[in-house]
Amino acid sequence: MSAEPLTARRAGLIGCHDCELLVRTDAAGEGHHGRCPRCGAALHARKPNSIARAWAFLLAAAVMYVPANVLPMTVTTALGAAQSDTIMSGVIYFIHSGSWEIAAVIFIASIFVPMAKLAILVFLLVSVQLRCRWRPRDRTVLYRMTELVGRWSMVDVYVVTILVALVKLGAVANIEAGPAAVFFAVVVVLTMLAAESFDPRIIWDVIEEDS
Repeated sequence: MSAEPLTARRAGLIGCHDCELLVRTDAAGEGHHGRCPRCGAALHARKPNSIARAWAFLLAAAVMYVPANVLPMTVTTALGAAQSDTIMSGVIYFIHSGSWEIAAVIFIASIFVPMAKLAILVFLLVSVQLRCRWRPRDRTVLYRMTELVGRWSMVDVYVVTILVALVKLGAVANIEAGPAAVFFAVVVVLTMLAAESFDPRIIWDVIEEDS
C-alpha cells in the first residue's frame, strides 16, 4: 500500500497568500498563525470564513443578475426616436442583422459565462459543505476555469463604453448606457470576489480528514 502524500499542513507549514512563502508553524491547523516574515501578511492555514464569504458574494451577484438582464443595457436615440435594448435583445439584433460573430461573443461573455460561473460556484460550495469526495481534481479544474474566465464577462460593459464614447451626434444619433450596465458590472465584480473568497484547498481537506 502506497504512503499518503505529504501535505504542507502535515509537514507543519503554512503558505502565505500574498508572497507564497512557506512558513513553518507549531500549530498547523485552522486559524490565525501570526504574520509572514517576508511580506508581513497575516498567515492562515485556510482563507478565514471562506465558505460564508463566498456564499455572501454569490447570493448578492445572483440578485444583481436579474436587473442586469431585465433593464436596458443601452438607450439609442436616432432622429428623435429612442430605443432601449437589453443584453438579450442586443444579441437578437445582431443575429437578425447577420453579425453572428458579434452576437456569439456578447452571448457567451455576457449571458453564458456569468450563468455558468454562478452555477459552478454554487456546485463547488454545496459539494464542499456536503463533504463530497467526488472527483476533487476535476472540481479543482472547474474552480481554476471559473477564476480565469470571470474577468472576460466585462466585454459587454467595454462595448457599451466604447459606443457611448463614439456615437455622439447630437440630434442625429446618440447612445447612452442604460441602468443594466451598472448592475452587470456589479455582477462581474461580485462573482470575481466570490471566486477569490473560495479556498479550493478545502475540496481536498475532506478527503485528507477521512483518510
